[in-house]
Amino acid sequence: MEMVEVIIDGKKVKVPKGTLILQAAKKAQVKIPTLCYLEDLTPQGACRVCVVEVEGESKLTASCMREVESGMVIHTNSPRVRKARKMIVELLLSEHISDCPTCERAGSCELLNLAYELGVTEVRFPPSQNLNKPKDTTSLSLIRDPNKCILCGRCVRVCSQIQKVEAIKFVGRNIDLRVSAVMDKGLGNVQCTNCGQCLQVCPVNAIKEKSALEEVWKNIEDPSKHVAVQIAPSVRVSVGEELGFEPGELVVKKIYTALRRLGFDAVFDTNFGADLTIVEEAWELTERIKNSTKPLPQLTSCCPGWIKFMEDFYPDLIPHVSSCKSPQQMLGALIKTYYAKEKGIPPEDIISVSIMPCTAKKFEAERQEMSDSGFKDVDYVLTTREFVRMIKQARIDFKNLEETEADSILGLYTGAGTIFGATGGVTEAALRTAYFYLTGRNLEKVEFEEVRGMKGIKEAKVSIKDLEIRVAVAHGLGNARRLLDQIREGKSPYHFIEIMACPGGCVGGGGQPNGFDLKLRKKRAEGLYREDKSLPWRYSHENPSIKTLYEKFLKRPGSELSHKLLHTHYYKREYR
Repeated sequence: MEMVEVIIDGKKVKVPKGTLILQAAKKAQVKIPTLCYLEDLTPQGACRVCVVEVEGESKLTASCMREVESGMVIHTNSPRVRKARKMIVELLLSEHISDCPTCERAGSCELLNLAYELGVTEVRFPPSQNLNKPKDTTSLSLIRDPNKCILCGRCVRVCSQIQKVEAIKFVGRNIDLRVSAVMDKGLGNVQCTNCGQCLQVCPVNAIKEKSALEEVWKNIEDPSKHVAVQIAPSVRVSVGEELGFEPGELVVKKIYTALRRLGFDAVFDTNFGADLTIVEEAWELTERIKNSTKPLPQLTSCCPGWIKFMEDFYPDLIPHVSSCKSPQQMLGALIKTYYAKEKGIPPEDIISVSIMPCTAKKFEAERQEMSDSGFKDVDYVLTTREFVRMIKQARIDFKNLEETEADSILGLYTGAGTIFGATGGVTEAALRTAYFYLTGRNLEKVEFEEVRGMKGIKEAKVSIKDLEIRVAVAHGLGNARRLLDQIREGKSPYHFIEIMACPGGCVGGGGQPNGFDLKLRKKRAEGLYREDKSLPWRYSHENPSIKTLYEKFLKRPGSELSHKLLHTHYYKREYR
C-alpha cells in the first residue's frame, strides 16, 4: 500500500494514498467540523463547513472531498478558515427557521452546536423570505419540515445508499433546490418504509417522529382510563444515554420505576411478547420443515419497516413471511384480552401504550389488521426519544431511581426475548426453541456468535437430528435485497432468514437517540447480550409466564385462538 506524508496543523502524518483530508486529520487527532459528511455515506461536499487551507492554493478546499497529496501542508484552523466556516454557518442559519428554544433537537442539533463552537453570536444576513413552506405530515410515523432543512443530503443518501429505497430525493435546481418525497407526493404516499434512518442522520430537526406524547399524557390524567405500557428490548440499553449513563448500560429496572412515577397503571415488558413471538414463530418454522405446508425459507415478521418494504418491493414473497405479529402487537392484543380478563377490566377502558426504538412501529400500530381482539392492539407508540422527553417533563431524577420489576403477568422474560433488540437476536432465539421442538431437548450451547455483530449479512448452520438448518441474517434494507433476490431466483439455500430494516437492528432504530454511529449501536447490542447471560431462563419456551398463558388462555402454539390474536397477513400495496 502506497503511503503519503502530509503536514496537518504542523504535525506530520502518514496515511494511505487516496485518504481524504478529513480522514487524515482525524488520524492526527485534529477535529474538522462537518454537517453533510457521514462516515458510512458517499461524501457530497454540500455544506462546505469542513473547508481547510492548503498552502500554495488560492481557494479553500472541502476536506471531505479532497484526497491528500504527498507533501501537502494543511491548515485547519487558520484565520481564513475560521472566518469562512463562521460565514457558512451564518448563511445556513439565515435559511433555517429560528425556533431553537422550542425545538425537540435543542441540545443535539448539530447546526446549533457548531454555531456555538465557532463563536457565532449574530447572523449578519437577513432571514430568508421563504421559510413558510408547508410541512409534510402525510406519514403515520414521520414529519418533514422543509423550513429547517439545510440541504446536506444525508437523508437522501441514507435512503438510497444504505436502505436502497429512494423514497426521498433532491428536486428542483439552484434557488429552488429542495429535498422532497418522490414527485412531491409526501412520505405517506410513496414507498417509504417508515424506518426513520433519514431522521437519524438529519443534523437538525427537518425530519422528526409524529409524536403521540400529548395524547398519552391526556389518557394518563383521565381517571376513567387504565393505561398499560410496554417497553421494547433495545430501549433498556439506549434510554440511559440521554439520562447520564454510558451507552449500552442496562437500566431496565429504573425504567419500570420511572413508568410508574409517570402514572402508568400497568407496566409490562415487550420481551415477554418477544418470547411469545419465538414460541409461535419457531412452531411455524418446524411445521414448515416437517410438513412443507408453506415455502422455505421462512422470513421473520417482527420488523414493521421490513414488512412495509416487502409489501412495496417484494410482494411475491409474502408466502415466505411468518404470519406472526410482532412482539409489540402480540402483547397489545393480550393486554386487551388475557390481561383484561384476568384483572376484570373492560377492554374498552384500557389504553395500550408502547415505548419503541422504532418510528415504523407507529405505522404498524395503525394497520387495520392489528385489531383482532375487537379493539386496537396498541393505541399509542412513543419512541425512545419521546419517553426521555416525558421523563424530563416530569422532572424525574432517573439516575437515582430505585429499581423495581415489571408486572409479572406480562412482564417476565428470558434472555432470548432480550436479544431481539440486536441484529441476529431473533434468529438466535428462534434456533434455541426450534431445536427443542424438533428434538425434545435444549441446546447445550445457546450462543450463536456467527449471527452477532455488524456484518451486513451473516450466516449460521445448526444440525438438528438428520437435518442441517441453515439461517441468514440481514440488517439494513440494502443488504436484505441480496437475500430476497436469491429467493426470487430460486437459489436461496436457507431455512430461516431474519431481516431488520435498520443497520444494527432495533438498537439502531429510527426512534432511538439521534445519530448514525454503528460503533454506538454495537455497544447497545453488547448490553443486551450481557443481560441474556445474566437471566435465569434463556429459552423462550421455558418462560413460566408464557407456560401459564398457554395453560389458561391460548391452549397451545398455533391454536385457533393463537392464530386469531397473534397472527396476521400482509398484502401488496398500491399507490396512486
